[in-house]
Amino acid sequence: MDETLAKKRAVRHPKRGKKQPITWTLIKNQKQLIMMSVPLMLYIILFAYVPVWGWTMAFQDYKPARDFGQQTWVGLKHFRFLFTDDNFLRVLRNTVGMSLINLVLGFVTAIILALLLNEIKKVFWKRTVQTISYLPHFLSWIIVTGIVATSLASDGIINDLLMKLQIIQEPILWLSEGKYFWGIVGGSHVWKEVGWNTIIYLAAIASIDPALYEAAEIDGASRYRKMLHVTLPGIKATIVILLIMSIGHILEAGFEVQYLLGNGLVVDWAETIDIFVLKYGIAQGNYSMATAGGIFKTVVSVTMLLLANWTAKRLGEERLL
Repeated sequence: MDETLAKKRAVRHPKRGKKQPITWTLIKNQKQLIMMSVPLMLYIILFAYVPVWGWTMAFQDYKPARDFGQQTWVGLKHFRFLFTDDNFLRVLRNTVGMSLINLVLGFVTAIILALLLNEIKKVFWKRTVQTISYLPHFLSWIIVTGIVATSLASDGIINDLLMKLQIIQEPILWLSEGKYFWGIVGGSHVWKEVGWNTIIYLAAIASIDPALYEAAEIDGASRYRKMLHVTLPGIKATIVILLIMSIGHILEAGFEVQYLLGNGLVVDWAETIDIFVLKYGIAQGNYSMATAGGIFKTVVSVTMLLLANWTAKRLGEERLL
């Protein structure tokens, strides 16, 4: 009798965390959702997985005029070339450097702006500042780089302002010296994307229980203390998830801004892997080397994503997978 009751309770109250097997009844109940996801799955398969077949070019001396069976297989020849080529190592340094600058500046500025916007009590001013801050997101990079180049010209507004403040004595040629280029790229990314990046943080802040702020205020916490001990812990999970996703794009430093702002004087600081692939791979018909560069970026991105997710798991934080 006791065993029968125990079995019934086990059926009614299965152990938490134990995955239940997928049954045809469950699939039938969710058939509308499954049918809605079919177009998306076909899109992903067609544009994300089918092109992976093209990775075989990285292991061949690919010639466009030949059939697949006529291609010459060379193994890891193109990968060895990449990792022994000084130009590729230089663009790898540039890519990682600019990507880290964009990552750090993007995260810090977006979080700070979201915290400050949350402290604005007047809805009109809050919406106004938020709208102005994310409008640059809708501008194309060709427009943004034109604005940046004009502002940083020898007679541009930046040099004029610095000279009137007597910070400098003569105009600085910002786009002619490599030591300034990474900072210019980072600043351009912040100006263009900081408002847009704050949207998700503001949404996370809106979900925080107002009772926590009331309790902190009763305890005598100032606005800065509430930001530090209530708001930031409340959006920590969102910050960790976005950080994991951003680390997965560590080799995505950009293409347009470096290509449009770069010139012969700063080429050693401006070229990224994407520009290298375009310049020395696609433009010269060396599709095998270009594909090898793309595979390298993908493998590093996936590895960094999994490593960041594993680290977050070990630290007890929210994780993506």
